[in-house]
Amino acid sequence: MEVSRNQASCVDAALLARVAKGDIRAFDQLYEQTSPILYALAVRVLNNRDDAAELLQEVYVEAWRKVDRYEGQRGSPMAWLVTLTRSRAIDRLRAGASRARDVSRGTDEQTVQRVRSGAPDPFDDYADRELRVLVESALSELPAAQQQAVELAFYEGLTHTEIAARLKEPIGTIKTRIKLGMNKLRTALRPVRS
Repeated sequence: MEVSRNQASCVDAALLARVAKGDIRAFDQLYEQTSPILYALAVRVLNNRDDAAELLQEVYVEAWRKVDRYEGQRGSPMAWLVTLTRSRAIDRLRAGASRARDVSRGTDEQTVQRVRSGAPDPFDDYADRELRVLVESALSELPAAQQQAVELAFYEGLTHTEIAARLKEPIGTIKTRIKLGMNKLRTALRPVRS
């Protein structure tokens, strides 16, 4: 099923309200509208399709459990899901780095090599690279200011306030750049989301 260009960004609070009431069809609709974008984000942050797919499953389970905590005044439903996905992906990266440090400290070289030897399937590796190229290409098409703001927000995990401080720009300017950049990325990645 192809998701239209604006469907994901137009997920409304009424749909989330139906999900909060336990409506499975509404949850299916939410998944269909948002999963391609969230998956692309997770792949970009984690650099691994299998990890991204596993993370996305966790994100939707968490969304199902916590949908009643969604606050419309804090952002759109899509922004809530993107923030949830990005946060969980960054948490996973940090946890993985911590585990890798523990493994390398507490084991001998053979164990480290065995942990590292879980090489991905060549086809998955190719698909990861292809998707990464598409996302990087879409990012490179953004105006430099939008690209910088999006990358700082979604790949370095900075808040709008932190980005504004780093770039010495008003927070409203940063929010606008990110919103415009994400809209352009949705359009550019439309073929990937089908």
